[in-house]
Amino acid sequence: MEGRFRVIGSLCLLLLQLLNASSPSSAASPSKYSLRNGLALTPPMGWNSWNHFGCNINEDLIKQTADAMVSTGLSSLGYQYINIDDCWGESTRDSQGNLVAKASTFPSGIKALADYVHAKGLKLGIYSDAGTQTCSKRQPGSLGHEDQDAKTFASWGVDYLKYDNCEDTHGLSPKERYPIMSEALLKSGRSILFSLCEWGVEDPATWASSVGNSWRTTGDIADNWDSMTSRADQNDKWASYAGPGGWNDPDMLEVGNGGMTTKEYKAHFSVWALVKAPLLIGCDIRAMDNTTYGILSNKEVISVNQDKLGVQGKKVKSNNDLEVWAVPLSNHKVAVILWNRSSSKATVTASWSDIGLNAKTVVDARDLWTHSTLSSVSGKISAELESHACEMYVLTPHSKTSS
Repeated sequence: MEGRFRVIGSLCLLLLQLLNASSPSSAASPSKYSLRNGLALTPPMGWNSWNHFGCNINEDLIKQTADAMVSTGLSSLGYQYINIDDCWGESTRDSQGNLVAKASTFPSGIKALADYVHAKGLKLGIYSDAGTQTCSKRQPGSLGHEDQDAKTFASWGVDYLKYDNCEDTHGLSPKERYPIMSEALLKSGRSILFSLCEWGVEDPATWASSVGNSWRTTGDIADNWDSMTSRADQNDKWASYAGPGGWNDPDMLEVGNGGMTTKEYKAHFSVWALVKAPLLIGCDIRAMDNTTYGILSNKEVISVNQDKLGVQGKKVKSNNDLEVWAVPLSNHKVAVILWNRSSSKATVTASWSDIGLNAKTVVDARDLWTHSTLSSVSGKISAELESHACEMYVLTPHSKTSS
């Protein structure tokens, strides 16, 4: 019994360190997750069309992507949402004011597409905007039509709504516009995950937990190292506000789109998993190579993201671009990333004091990328890393030394 209390004490210490380190000076206590839809108890996983295809989308692409999600086995790993981004609709509403799928690219309509995706055991997501037009300016936004559009999405069988922040012609803040759609979705008669995409403009981490299931904390990501790392840093300070039902979102994954190296993509996926970001694939999964598939299908990294404890990991140590990120997991485990963001090879070390473990604790360290285990590690863990590379471990304390 005494050992159990020591384990709990170590976990609590790590929790306090992760929640307090680098928090905004004005941060209040985390909001209670009061959105009443019961969704996203772990971060959502799936695919989104925007990063790779932009407006070049059609119903055949969406069907083929759903097919590939199943045939590759990604769906069995938790990737379940097939999300259509901007440019799916006609440029005007119909005579009754309803949104309409673009006849030239989605001739069967969104309901038929949702039925197809559902038949694969997957879920369909769609996109709209909290202004009068979407960001592409090719289709209407939902401002002033929230109830009507929510009912339309529900009638089509939509499971996920990404809600952007362009073309606010009424001069209302996101805090005023986003709750209207949130309430409309709750009244629509269907459970629809609500993803706020207001780019962190009004610090949504501080207010969006009662409005949506995820909220962007950054501007759009681009497929390069500087963009990816800056999104990670911008997202980090809001860690204490995330939890089951509501997640900080540093934007979608770029893994496989070609703008970064394999080392950089592994770091991208590792950090997004540790910080409990939504894992939304942004490449063409119909044509991904084995390297991309190996990153996106790493079960052990995914399991960190989907851990039921639901705590967002944080950067706990940084010295000349040599960083340690860590997060407590269920069953008293701790996930750690050693990350070399410098321009040359270097050794990165996490001491137990950096990650909230007692100096005497002995752990088994599971390397999530080599799928090997280092037994009986004490005091610290180190790795010599190439520039921009990382290692990711799950540390399992020996019960008798977790004091």
